Amino acid sequence: MSMEASALKAAYLDYVRRHGHAPKTVFAFADAQGISEGEFYRSFASFVALDRELWADFGRDALTQASQEPAWQGYGAREKLLAFYYTLLEVLKNNRSYALLALGRSQRFRPAVTPKVLSKFEHEFKRFVAELLREGRGTGEVASRPMLEDGYQRIFLRQLQFILLFFVRDESPNFERTDAAVEKAVTLSFDLVGRNTLDSAFDFGRFLLHKHA
Repeated sequence: MSMEASALKAAYLDYVRRHGHAPKTVFAFADAQGISEGEFYRSFASFVALDRELWADFGRDALTQASQEPAWQGYGAREKLLAFYYTLLEVLKNNRSYALLALGRSQRFRPAVTPKVLSKFEHEFKRFVAELLREGRGTGEVASRPMLEDGYQRIFLRQLQFILLFFVRDESPNFERTDAAVEKAVTLSFDLVGRNTLDSAFDFGRFLLHKHA
């Protein structure tokens, strides 16, 4: 009997949510699904690899759902990022038991320390952010600063990690504090990468230098 990777992911997610931990061994999990251990390894090298795919799926599902909204095409970069985050939170609310187990409540998960389970999700998130930054430069939402632009993606990656950590620790009704944190974090990030007082000061300085040249 063969088993599709998607069915394996669904069975694993269900197991973790019901039992509060990953299966003890790949053999035991595969046997419970009526397949051989070797059949499992045709799709995933380990449970950690399966975890990585689940988190990547959360990100993909959130982006797909958000981008299918009729208003999406009219959004600027900031609104698209907000829509992605709010949709991601809805996906995570439906999988919170798993998210808590996968990320944990300990200090081991914190910005700048990426759990292995998030590596693929974060890689795909960085591609999404790169596209948002490209769009933002075209609309003026994102300032062109050749010396600093390489750091823009790191700002948004730390923001993602902050939001996930906030969600893991949030105990407010319907996770309202996380929603508020998303709004404030996204506003701050676009204040940092958008045109601001510092840009105006540089422009004014260049103007004065040119005028007296």
